[in-house]
Amino acid sequence: MRLRWYGQSAFELRGSDGTVFVDPFGSMDGLKDRGIEFRYPPIEGVDADLLLVTHEHQDHNAVEVISGSPHVIRSTAGTLESPLGEVVAVASEHDPAAGTQRGPNTIFVFSLDGLRICHMGDFGQSELRPEQRAAIGSVDLLLVPVGGGPTIDDAGAADVAAALGAHWIVPMHYRNEAFGGGFLNPVDPFLERFERVARLDRPELDSDNLTDDDAVLVPAVPARE
Repeated sequence: MRLRWYGQSAFELRGSDGTVFVDPFGSMDGLKDRGIEFRYPPIEGVDADLLLVTHEHQDHNAVEVISGSPHVIRSTAGTLESPLGEVVAVASEHDPAAGTQRGPNTIFVFSLDGLRICHMGDFGQSELRPEQRAAIGSVDLLLVPVGGGPTIDDAGAADVAAALGAHWIVPMHYRNEAFGGGFLNPVDPFLERFERVARLDRPELDSDNLTDDDAVLVPAVPARE
């Protein structure tokens, strides 16, 4: 399995049986008017067999940028079939006020090359509810927002990671040199909560990075030249 981070919450996961893409973004030029810098490279020339959209915000739902006629599952809940097997879509909220501030969010859980992967989307609840924890089940690789603001922050993300018992954790949705959103925190407060942290020199990882030791894995920030 090879994972590539495109920025924000966008990930490509390629396995021996196919490719999953989660939360693609399109042109974000409109953010300049709000004083937000979005310098992640555009998502181009990427195909997938399965495309997942956690919620309908513009930095997560640009399904048109993914080619290959993927099977699309977006903004829903249930136990669903896909070309790559079962997908568990867990209903959640984008805020701590039952979704009344920013709407719904879907947590996606799926398997690829024998790994059970959980993408939390823009999870914003104050904590996981017991029934959500039970629906997610065991997790090998957790992709979790850590930047606060419209999602959980470093403390909330650490609590989610502990509740799910994930072996490997990849942080997402935080402020960095490619994303100048001042409403998000950088990744460092989250990393300081863990003993084992591996900062990678490229915006991707593969099975070789998934050692027997639990760790937080930090792909390099993808940025335009």
